[in-house]
Amino acid sequence: MILHIDMDAFYASVEQRDNSALKDKCVIVGGTSGRGVVSAASYEARKFGVHSAMPIFQARRICPDGVYIHPRMARYREVSQQIMEVLQGFSPLVEPVSIDEAFVDTAGCERLKGTPETIARSIKARIVQETRLTCSIGVAPVRFLAKIASDLHKPDGLTVIHPQEVTRFIETLPIEKVPGVGMNARRILEDAGIRHLGDVPLHSLRSLEKKLGKFGRRLAELAAGIDKTPVSPDSDRKSISSEKTLDRNTRDREQLEKILLLQAQDVARDLRIKAFRARTITLKIKQADFKQFTRNKTIGIPTQSSETIYATALELFRRCRLTQAVRLIGVGASGFISDTVPVQMEIFASTAKSQDRTWADVDRALDRISEKFGRDAVKRAVLAGNRPLPKSRT
Repeated sequence: MILHIDMDAFYASVEQRDNSALKDKCVIVGGTSGRGVVSAASYEARKFGVHSAMPIFQARRICPDGVYIHPRMARYREVSQQIMEVLQGFSPLVEPVSIDEAFVDTAGCERLKGTPETIARSIKARIVQETRLTCSIGVAPVRFLAKIASDLHKPDGLTVIHPQEVTRFIETLPIEKVPGVGMNARRILEDAGIRHLGDVPLHSLRSLEKKLGKFGRRLAELAAGIDKTPVSPDSDRKSISSEKTLDRNTRDREQLEKILLLQAQDVARDLRIKAFRARTITLKIKQADFKQFTRNKTIGIPTQSSETIYATALELFRRCRLTQAVRLIGVGASGFISDTVPVQMEIFASTAKSQDRTWADVDRALDRISEKFGRDAVKRAVLAGNRPLPKSRT
């Protein structure tokens, strides 16, 4: 049996927990201006129709008395790390799929931890104990059904789909609830008379593939209760990134470079928390006309140093020819290796390696200061000017 753990209104719940004045308030995380989108909405705000990915200006129209808050990604990542540590106490097979959700495979854990349902209840209780936050959990024999089940009784829900219940559950599952079925696929399927996952076997595999391409075969497998996707541990994570939709489009390169520095620090900190080093650094830019492009560079020495990440992103940025003002900017890292793996390199790279290690040591020292005195206790001089800088967003 597989568990899918999904935190309830995670960002908004963290804000309400950290600030008691926000309890029972309509909290909308995503910014204070009319630009950008809602990252999370408390359940109080959801009663007004506010939801994730809704434009902020639209949320303000339907919930004008809401409390609008800029995301505090560093804080959310800290709490997320606590949650993942709780999950790892129940099974070695934990796969975080985002900052606020993860899959857990309970295979081999029953003798020590109890039945999957017992494990789920214990996880819920432990998360409340450690973080004072609630989650919803789905339990099912296959991965995709566990994810669907976790969403059925939010908030603070627990839904178990036993093996003998799978066929009946699939027969009545609305097709739009199936992961991967977006608006276009839903329209195609409904035009073919497929309104529930249980309707899929009435159509041939050839017909499904003609309508949906490769996803047609995937849908046929799901309709048969087959999902071969394993729960892979965190070491299989492919990338870490931090990006920001700006409150106002800008051509101010100095301002954009300062944002890149903040984002490099966020990405590097995530790498250190996850015990990864990255080989490839990526710059992402979206212009005012919504034209988006990325640039990346693979470096010779895998890094978890904010200085190295920033220097690489800055190099990529300074090579870019911007034809319009920038709407969004971001930094990413990929090509991971464990930071416990020794790296063999040329003798001429030793100086660069030494510099990278030195900066990584500085970063870890700053991490310890931040943990004790708060994130803003120490900051780089370049960020200490009078101009306010937006916080980065993952």
